[in-house]
Amino acid sequence: MNHIEQVMGLPVSVDVRAGGDLVDHAIDGVFGWLREVDARFSPFKAGSEVCRYDRGELATSELSADLLEVLSLCDHYERLSGGAFTARLPGRRLDPNAVVKGWAVQRAASLLLAEGLDVFCLNVGGDVVTAGEPEPGRAWRVGIRHPERPGAVCAVVESSGGAVATSAEYERGAHILDGRTGRPPVGLLSVTVAADDLVTADSLATAAFAMGTEGIAWVASQPGCQVLVIDAERQVHRSPGLRLA
Repeated sequence: MNHIEQVMGLPVSVDVRAGGDLVDHAIDGVFGWLREVDARFSPFKAGSEVCRYDRGELATSELSADLLEVLSLCDHYERLSGGAFTARLPGRRLDPNAVVKGWAVQRAASLLLAEGLDVFCLNVGGDVVTAGEPEPGRAWRVGIRHPERPGAVCAVVESSGGAVATSAEYERGAHILDGRTGRPPVGLLSVTVAADDLVTADSLATAAFAMGTEGIAWVASQPGCQVLVIDAERQVHRSPGLRLA
């Protein structure tokens, strides 16, 4: 069963290799959760918990356990990247979206697994969590969008129980900033990371992109990750262990 909706400003598709009322219920739960995340954590909705905290209307002690977890993850990746990854730049609103999406989608995948559904592909705006194999002996195939050719892919990654995330500027322009300088990074066209979970894959891809060319070696050195990076010179940097179709 394949279901597609627009949530969090992104196309969301859930492909579950099963059918019946149980699947319908589980998919409803996935989309309900993602809509809840959008309402609670969007930096663009004045009534969200993130915006209320940013305006000083909520103290840290009043925050939900979920937001505290997200902010802790933001702090972790800021430290890990030496400040290139950040949820707050001076003079700008609090924006934890670089962590929120991966965190929310990984939680959504856990909802499917909790219902006993262990063969699926969950795709949110091109960032993907997979489980199982759609056919015996065949992994899910995740297309990586070409950074300069709309509608084209530059690679296809195989995944049968993990996550794949890509950071680039083809959808939203220069929305990723280097937290150390406050300026858009230079030197990279796209960064794709494959990891065990989408929090790791998405956050590392964003951090590496924000770092510019120094992010190539940095992200490749992170444990448990396989990477595909295209730099501004159109050179491809790929981990030997990355599974390509």
